[in-house]
Amino acid sequence: MKRNSLAAWVIASSMTAALSGCYIVPIDPRYPHDYSQSMVVTQPGQAPVVVPAPQPVTVTLHARLYPVNDVAGNMGVLTALVADTLNGHATFTINYSGDSLQGEASRVANDYPGFGNIHQQVYGDGRMPTGRRGIASAAGGRGNFVNCEYALTAGAQGTGACLFSNGAKY
Repeated sequence: MKRNSLAAWVIASSMTAALSGCYIVPIDPRYPHDYSQSMVVTQPGQAPVVVPAPQPVTVTLHARLYPVNDVAGNMGVLTALVADTLNGHATFTINYSGDSLQGEASRVANDYPGFGNIHQQVYGDGRMPTGRRGIASAAGGRGNFVNCEYALTAGAQGTGACLFSNGAKY
């Protein structure tokens, strides 16, 4: 066997041996993988391994609500807790007048119908800052509720307006 042929045969044999345990599977974009589901990974001669789906990471944000009118002024500054799983939805909790209000916050599109109405009622104008917009609502066991609009201007920073069922404006 010639030296060049021997070298080519050794390289080809080495490549075949190295790739013998691998599968090459083309990815068909018509059938995207649902990453919320677990995957089973197998190799020849080995037991299958179940790879769990990635779990969402929850980011906890503290929002400070400052009073705008006398009704809110009697309650003082409030703190809302937002637990965001970074999927466009979050839980929204606030203690108000001894009542634990619980609800949800969601990001909305810039053309979301009626967005700006709460800001209009609280501040007297319809101007909202630019940024990723969202709405939040929560209710409690004593009949209290709150509706909010907000715009995230950078990361976990933003501004917004909240209107409570008793007329308190924040």
